Amino acid sequence: MVVHYLRALSSLSERSPVPRHVFAGLAVAAALTLTSTGTVAATPARGPVVVADVTLPAPALKRLQPSIADDRGVRFGGAGSGLFPAGRAGEFWLVTDRGPNGQPTVDGEKRRTFPVPDFAPAIVRVALGRGTATIKQYIPINGASGRPVTGLSNQAGHDETPYTWDGRTALPYNPSGLDVEDLVRTRDGDFWLVDEYSPSLVRVSRDGRVLERHVPAGLGLTGADYPVKETLPAILASRQQNRGFEGLAISSDQRTLYLAVQSPLANPDKKTAKKSRIGRILTFDLHRRKVTGEYPYQFEDVTTFDPKVNGDQSEMKISGLAYAGPGRLLVDERTDNVARVYSIDLTRAANLLGGSYDDPKTSPSLEEGTGAGLMLPSKSLVLEPNALVPSLPGKIEGLAVLDPHTIALANDNDFGLGDFGPDGRLVDSGVPNRLVVVRLPRPLGAR
Repeated sequence: MVVHYLRALSSLSERSPVPRHVFAGLAVAAALTLTSTGTVAATPARGPVVVADVTLPAPALKRLQPSIADDRGVRFGGAGSGLFPAGRAGEFWLVTDRGPNGQPTVDGEKRRTFPVPDFAPAIVRVALGRGTATIKQYIPINGASGRPVTGLSNQAGHDETPYTWDGRTALPYNPSGLDVEDLVRTRDGDFWLVDEYSPSLVRVSRDGRVLERHVPAGLGLTGADYPVKETLPAILASRQQNRGFEGLAISSDQRTLYLAVQSPLANPDKKTAKKSRIGRILTFDLHRRKVTGEYPYQFEDVTTFDPKVNGDQSEMKISGLAYAGPGRLLVDERTDNVARVYSIDLTRAANLLGGSYDDPKTSPSLEEGTGAGLMLPSKSLVLEPNALVPSLPGKIEGLAVLDPHTIALANDNDFGLGDFGPDGRLVDSGVPNRLVVVRLPRPLGAR
């Protein structure tokens, strides 16, 4: 039955105006349903159903990137930071973040550590089948020179000081370093990724070379091993530390990217950011290489979303986006304990680009407000992954739409980072990277 179904999709894709990636997504969903249940469901169930739940492989980092001098016992992980259909049935693109990193307290201060400082963030293609996953392609991200970009902090004063694994020795900053958090792939084979440091939007070739990096105006990032362009609104440079761009989606016509800032900006200060419920989602025109929209996004009230964090609104984050139709996105909103997927519609939301809220002198700032008087995107709940799969880690960062009834999710396991022994070798946390595919009871966009 599935073979006939996939052949029908192939035939339709040759003569239908529907974008090919839609048919690819349908094929993926059909294949995954077959590997999990042996049949394709004729009708959706009354509630969401898990059709695949797979743990990703975890080989030693040095095995995947031989240029690493010492991986300190760290294994492959962090790959759920981004997720995008690879086009073939059961295959996905994922991306790691900046690599293994920690934040121990040393001499009374928290320090950002990089146990494997020569690690290069990587784009990874995995294939799912009958309860297992296989790494089919591993693409370390390199600069124009061919050297790994690494995941090290870029700029003193703007980013955290990088330290060695024990937090005792400062490492040099690297203006080429990337903390990538989500990805999409275009039909011509290039990847677009978002980064938390600047924050920035990055184009990467199919073989892993950075072709261009778009950063906020006035950032003054120099010395990178690739072209840097100051095309983004300057206000974005006030992102909270480690809370830059986190979600990315691409429209079906491949003309528009959607970028989400993980948390409210520190505008005018960090204290405001930690209490604010108003974030920002941007649109970027791929043809003109410019931002065309900036929309307010209202986070949920943390007191009802996740009571475990004792009312700390700063725990709320956007960790993933996926395109769901013209002007519509799926948003992965989460704490470290709870994740929920919402559907939003930007078509009637206020476009703030170039207005007073892009001026840091505006008082009250966007982040100081409640959203009252603003046209916010409409928002509705699609899925509560942790209620569906109680054992699923709360740190879900990868989100992809496979077809109108099917979505995929992946978690970031932080490379299994736990404690380090006195020998400097990792004591793994035991948290795996997982990829889960869910069949929804109603098609996306249904009322």
